[in-house]
Amino acid sequence: MERTPEPELMDEAAQALAYAEADFDEPNAAFIARVIELAPAGALRVADLGCGPGDITLALAEARPAWELVGVDGAEAMLRFARPRARSNVRFVCGRLPDAPALKGPAEAHGFDLVVSNSLLHHLPDPAVLWETVKRIGRPGAPVLVADLFRPADAAAVDALVEGYAADAPPVLQRDFRASLHAAFEPGEVRAQLETAGLDFAVDVVSDRHLVVSGRLPA
Repeated sequence: MERTPEPELMDEAAQALAYAEADFDEPNAAFIARVIELAPAGALRVADLGCGPGDITLALAEARPAWELVGVDGAEAMLRFARPRARSNVRFVCGRLPDAPALKGPAEAHGFDLVVSNSLLHHLPDPAVLWETVKRIGRPGAPVLVADLFRPADAAAVDALVEGYAADAPPVLQRDFRASLHAAFEPGEVRAQLETAGLDFAVDVVSDRHLVVSGRLPA
């Protein structure tokens, strides 16, 4: 099945509300556990790219109070739900990659000890933007964890996933889940992106719809 890109930003008010109220606890918990397992010990400066309503950023901030987290998202509508819940060790910034203000200063050039991103890759018209941003902002040797959907083989598989996981979801979430599956990249495509970017990261399929990219930036 050919990829069909979807809008990069999720900035509809109803859309943002639906995502803020949705129950993504299970996949989020799995991602958070992987981040904590991958992270080095001690106080860290962490970038969460495409943070949406901030659920993962805030969960990491609560689990690791010594970390300083910067959540970046291009949709102000999403960040309206994140900012009121911000903790003292969290900052949320609106901006699109690669030019988000929180990622452009001297302190941000190779200034993050850990870079994470969940469900951003499939939104990007040019996936290289994510990998080049990761290389620019992560310190040498920094761990990186990126999770996303992967594109099913055909439309019938898309229908089965939407029915299986979003049958009871609000219409906007059903619509977006379907669009995201069509917009997602196949594991082989992600591996090709990483090879072009010069990143020796692993790409693992971890469910019937999710993949995880993990590794460390060159030292």
